[in-house]
Amino acid sequence: MRPFKVVVTDPLSSDVDVERAIIAAVGGTVEVPGGSRAEILAAARDAEGILTTYFPLDRDAIEGLERCEIIARYGIGVDSVDLLAARQAGIAVTNVPDYCVDEVATHAMAYILAMLRRLKRADELVLDGQWGVGAIGPVHRLSALAVGLVGYGKIARRLGELLAPFGCAILVADPYVTSVSGGEELVSLSELFERSDIVSLHCPLTDETRGLIDRSTLAQMRDGAFLVNVSRGPVVVLEDLISALESGKLGGAALDTFDPEPPPFERLAGVPGLMTSPHSAYLSVEAVQESRAKAASQIVKAIATRETLDYLVN
Repeated sequence: MRPFKVVVTDPLSSDVDVERAIIAAVGGTVEVPGGSRAEILAAARDAEGILTTYFPLDRDAIEGLERCEIIARYGIGVDSVDLLAARQAGIAVTNVPDYCVDEVATHAMAYILAMLRRLKRADELVLDGQWGVGAIGPVHRLSALAVGLVGYGKIARRLGELLAPFGCAILVADPYVTSVSGGEELVSLSELFERSDIVSLHCPLTDETRGLIDRSTLAQMRDGAFLVNVSRGPVVVLEDLISALESGKLGGAALDTFDPEPPPFERLAGVPGLMTSPHSAYLSVEAVQESRAKAASQIVKAIATRETLDYLVN
């Protein structure tokens, strides 16, 4: 086996022991250069493989890679990589689209239940020394509501499975889907906004979805509706969403992703009905291990064993 070099631009974990073991078994070495963007790209210049999480790999960065055969991203989305530039440079790009399906769907479900039961507000009242339900706000049973899923990939389908036992109506909007499973109903995006009491976003970040949730789409939503975003931050125009919460148009919103990241913390403070998490919907010990192993396996297949890649995206 010929030796080869893999650079990790920004590790998914505090160590790269999993990746190093898999890659070393076929003669490769793994480096984690750290430092500035320029220093990382300098270290990657002669690498045959790149492992990356959120590190932006634009056209300039890709054209500076002299020996690269594959860019393997740890997560699902690949909006941080210029796919066209990579293809033109003959570099394969892979992701790991199936490593955290349960985790993200569970996170969205937890958000839905927490907002519906107004748990954040109830907790704040008790900790403030107040008792009683009058100040919590209206609470409705889930079975009386409609949940709209924007996008119908693996995570959205899993969330649909979690929702089904509650007896709520489930609406789906996805321009690339022609049929749905179970008791879900396929509708247009406009109809989904108009009919849903809870809207959960599960779409990738593309030119079509960037800024999808803005002032105009929020105006289409039902008064008092809830919004969940466990997809990508730029799908939501943050200022427009905050305005909808502050005006009372929306009853609540739960965001795991933001644009930018980290978000402007001072702008989020005190926004009524807002719940947040630090881009952690994917997180579990098992999911992180799976992502690391699967991303490293794509490096091995591309460079050492020349097997068909499992998750080629370009």
